[in-house]
Amino acid sequence: MRRVIIIGGGAAGMMAAIKAAENNSSVLLLEKTNHLGKKLSITGKGRCNITNAADIPEIIKNIPGNGKFLNSVLRAFDSSDVIIFFESIGVKTKIERGRRVFPLSDNAHEVVNALINKMTELGVEIRTNTRVTDILVKAGRVIGVEVGNKAGNKFENADAVILTTGGASYPATGSTGDGFKIAQKLGHTVTEILPALVPLETEENFVKDLQGLSLRNVKVTLLSDDKRIADEFGEMLFTHFGVSGPVILTLSRKAAFLLNEGKTVELSINLKPALTPEQLEARVLRDFEKFKRK
Repeated sequence: MRRVIIIGGGAAGMMAAIKAAENNSSVLLLEKTNHLGKKLSITGKGRCNITNAADIPEIIKNIPGNGKFLNSVLRAFDSSDVIIFFESIGVKTKIERGRRVFPLSDNAHEVVNALINKMTELGVEIRTNTRVTDILVKAGRVIGVEVGNKAGNKFENADAVILTTGGASYPATGSTGDGFKIAQKLGHTVTEILPALVPLETEENFVKDLQGLSLRNVKVTLLSDDKRIADEFGEMLFTHFGVSGPVILTLSRKAAFLLNEGKTVELSINLKPALTPEQLEARVLRDFEKFKRK
């Protein structure tokens, strides 16, 4: 029987463990935090946005950067396969606005528990609070992993090691960039790591007074050195430190690259992009007249 070691107990690690175990492998899953699926538990505001039911070209179009890179992967296991997989382990799903797929229960913990229960059923060995520091190689072949801070703590006799540590996006959930360092030690090239889908912090303090204000159907323009870089239309949100929401997350990748180059970045928000200035003035005057006693 093949022995497979998986580094990282997030969504990818747990699904890899299940598939490897279903293919008659002995599986050991190592997670450095105290429990599995930490990031998965908070996705979709705690509801867990499992996938999107749009077709593959539409999904690729909405992936920031080089979405075409994922074309072959998505065709091997597309959104319908994801839905079928979760239904098979007891998670009933529903499709909402924007073709977003959620568990019927609206509970991310149900998804995490279903994955853990399936691994347990298949005999996957799970070890939490176990931080992998290196992948062991002998005669050009991966044979295991080194764990902890003390040299000599190892899990060996592996036929394969699967690295599913996530990125560096959310340190509190365990995504601290460990996987990049491990991959680099093996000889992989790691490009500079920059934020891709994140809220943005603003210099202005007035945003604190608007904390929690959500805006719909607005147009946000990203500017750099007074030049228009990109526009997004949809929902945004003011936070205690800046701005967030779908349109901001989409623009954040371009903003991160510009800031990394030392350029000035600004956001321009059009609250009523569907109205001409004349229409907006008429509407404001109408509302002043309608609500003049308030």
